[in-house]
Amino acid sequence: MTDPNLVLEVKSSKACCGDDCCAPADSVANVATPQLISNATSEDIHEAVKSRYGRLAETSSSCCGDSCGCNNASLYETELNLIPTEVAEFSLGCGDPISIAELRPGEVVVDLGSGGGLDAFLSAQRVGETGRVIGVDMTPAMIERATKARDKQGFKNVEFRLGQIEHMPIEDNTADVIISNCVINLAPDKKAVFKDAFRVLKSGGRFAVADIVTEGALTPDERANMDFWSECLTGAIDVNVYLGALREVGFVDAQVTHKVAYTGESNFSAKIFSARITARKP
Repeated sequence: MTDPNLVLEVKSSKACCGDDCCAPADSVANVATPQLISNATSEDIHEAVKSRYGRLAETSSSCCGDSCGCNNASLYETELNLIPTEVAEFSLGCGDPISIAELRPGEVVVDLGSGGGLDAFLSAQRVGETGRVIGVDMTPAMIERATKARDKQGFKNVEFRLGQIEHMPIEDNTADVIISNCVINLAPDKKAVFKDAFRVLKSGGRFAVADIVTEGALTPDERANMDFWSECLTGAIDVNVYLGALREVGFVDAQVTHKVAYTGESNFSAKIFSARITARKP
């Protein structure tokens, strides 16, 4: 049975939160030509992603409003009533990692690609005053936005750090749980992300993410499209490669707990899914 709480953010070649959706009406006709970079470097990819999410972070409310369908608060099984509307509506994820993280009071949580702070704040509510949440994001505008929301709401157990999730500014053996929501697919080197997550987790720590994966491989031409990459599509890797990379860096019990197919208009060479993925550091 398809889980109605797992739906992709991007449902067509015109991403719900893309420039053509959020721009003023008189500019929609002037949509930019897709950015294509053959043999893109890690720096190319980071810059494309940072540019897109920096623009989104600087909008005044949700990325474009309910009419565009990018208010992803509806993805959550987790109760959002205690989260401010402006935070809940600025959800850019593809699922609900909180529902599979099994967070407990007193735990330390690290949120990879923390964005506007929604999952960090939901985690903070669950780990309580004796726990702690660290959000990591490489986009300065996102860090600024999330920090302002934290201060406004008075969360004392949350901090946001600027950095790449491949090289987190966090000490070894810090976290009980690592969460992430539709972010690891954006990284150029997924194995480096998993390796650093393993480093940051304590022994027995849990990995619980919502992410985009594929069945089969995307073509080099598809992966060269930086617009699709930064929209959480063509940076995705095959689900078996994803799970294999988790195991290679030392995780155990790596599994997909649920996945839902992408139903967009574009014809990709591989099937694309939103998935909930868990693993554990022994």
